[in-house]
Amino acid sequence: MPLLLLPVLLVGLVLLWLLLLPLLLLQRYRLGRARQRAIGWVVGANAWLLLGSAVLLLAGAWVGQRWITDALSFAAAGLASGILLGLLGVRLAVFESTAKGIFHTPNRWLVLLLTLAVAARIALGMWHAWLHLRAGGEVHGLLAEQGSLFALGALLLGYYLAYAWGLRRALRKDLMSPAPRG
Repeated sequence: MPLLLLPVLLVGLVLLWLLLLPLLLLQRYRLGRARQRAIGWVVGANAWLLLGSAVLLLAGAWVGQRWITDALSFAAAGLASGILLGLLGVRLAVFESTAKGIFHTPNRWLVLLLTLAVAARIALGMWHAWLHLRAGGEVHGLLAEQGSLFALGALLLGYYLAYAWGLRRALRKDLMSPAPRG
């Protein structure tokens, strides 16, 4: 009897995820465009860890080329595009220096663009899976067509990498400037 409940539970979890997905994406957008305090050591650690993540992503894409066509090319193009988008994001962000610290507000249009890209990629993946399952194809064939997963992941990683390094630079610049006299 417990073994019969496992598939029902699994299907229930997938349906719950599908129902909550729009709410999760909306919440991600709301949090992504919110005003945030920039704490120096957190920003620095984040920048270095994202750099390590970018190296690991490219290494994973290189290994993944065995199964996914042009995975490394997709990852490199996504990372380069994300870095350019992140540099634009730093330029469009609003920085405020207050008595409580330095705050930054990311550009809402770029956050919306990235959130919509994630939503579109999830929808595309579901569509591909549906078509592939209807045609009776193997999972390997479906996986071989998913190079855009690397592209989107690298795009997001590149954006946050460039944004973190730009935020780190802005913090260092603000911390090194002389305090206002009054």
